[in-house]
Amino acid sequence: MGFQVVEGLADGEKFKAHKRAKALTWEGRVDGRRALLVKPTTYMNETGQSVAPLCSFYKVSPDRVIAVHDELDLPFGSLRLKFGGGDNGHNGLRSMRQSLGTGDFYRARVGIGRPPGRMDPAAFVLRDFSAAERNEVPPFVERVADAVAALMAQGLDRAQSQFND
Repeated sequence: MGFQVVEGLADGEKFKAHKRAKALTWEGRVDGRRALLVKPTTYMNETGQSVAPLCSFYKVSPDRVIAVHDELDLPFGSLRLKFGGGDNGHNGLRSMRQSLGTGDFYRARVGIGRPPGRMDPAAFVLRDFSAAERNEVPPFVERVADAVAALMAQGLDRAQSQFND
C-alpha cells in the first residue's frame, strides 16, 4: 500500500499554517479518500486546541478523527488500532477528549514501551531514541501510515486484523 501522505509531501507539497487553528495541515487523498493531516503547533498537552477548531471548520465529527499517539503500555514497535476509550493518563488524548466533548474517535496507538527502572515517564517520552530504535523507526512509521490508510479504506475490524500486534 505504501505511505501515500509522505509520498505526496515528498513531491513538493508542504504543511500549511491553518488560519483558524493552532496547527499545520496537509490536505490530499489517501487511497482515494479525502484526508487532512494535522500537525498541532501547540504543546502535546494542548492538542485539543488544534483538533476541535479543525473539526468545526471542516465539519468533521469526532468519530471521523484518527489520533496517532505514543503508548507507554505497548512494547516499542507494536501497534494497536481502536475506537474510543479513555485517555489512560495521556495528556494529549485528555485534551482532545475535553475539546471534542467525547472520547469517541479512532486511535492508532504506537508502542514506545515503559521507562526502565524508576525513570520518569515524561523524561522517557521526551528522550531520543536509542541507536537500535532509530533503525526501526522508518519502517515502523510506514507501517503505522499503512494501518491508518487501511482504517480509512477498510474500516476498523479489517484494519485491526491486519495490523494489531
